[in-house]
Amino acid sequence: MHRLKAVRTGLSIGWRTIATALSFAAFGLGGLLLRVLVFPVLQMLVWRCETRIACARTIIRWSFRLYIGLMRFLGVLRYDLRGLDKLERGGLLILANHPTLIDTIFLMAYVKQADCIVKSDLWNNPFTGGPVRAAGYINNTGGAELVDACLASLERGNNLIIFPEGTRTPCSGEVLLKRGAANIAVRGRRDVTPVLIRCLPRTLGKGEPWWRVPARRAHFEIAVQDDLAIGEFTGGGASDVMAARTLTTHLQHYFSGKQEQHA
Repeated sequence: MHRLKAVRTGLSIGWRTIATALSFAAFGLGGLLLRVLVFPVLQMLVWRCETRIACARTIIRWSFRLYIGLMRFLGVLRYDLRGLDKLERGGLLILANHPTLIDTIFLMAYVKQADCIVKSDLWNNPFTGGPVRAAGYINNTGGAELVDACLASLERGNNLIIFPEGTRTPCSGEVLLKRGAANIAVRGRRDVTPVLIRCLPRTLGKGEPWWRVPARRAHFEIAVQDDLAIGEFTGGGASDVMAARTLTTHLQHYFSGKQEQHA
């Protein structure tokens, strides 16, 4: 019985390793096709910049939905989504923890009018450069200009997705937030819409190679939480600097506490 179970586990891991490789290949190929075939046609057919960007983002959203469906079909993962109705608004500042490599794909697939901050190296990547440029996402240049660009996006009614950690959560599970997201919330007087992401068993985390698949299929839980009112942090005459610091500390305890509750 134990030997049979070990054989089944080994076959499952072997298949999911192959399926993960196929998924990464499909992602790269899809990005290249969007850049070479889809977005040049969109550029020619849609002249108005705002309309073209909106169309590009819709194409990306549904492409990510299809990609998630492919990974589920291949047996790489399964998922549970809760509270998506809270995202049926515009101008949201969505802050999420970042345990895995594909958190962005999940959020971009299910958030309408989504905008995000993209690392500079992705702008020059042959697979991702075309889509992120066509969609008009925010280039992570840093400094005050980045905050201004984020605030302008929110004013236009976009839903801005930010991972305050700036990178994936380390293997230790310790959530360490940077203050940039809080600065945007405080300066723009924007309530925060937290999204809690869990992945059990852990996979595609920081420092983990893609081929090291877990013993069983990964289960993603993505739960949109109630808004955090920014007035609770900016009231009482607090300066923007202090308010951002307090909000960052609160969010760090918030995400860390939620993770511990479900560890």
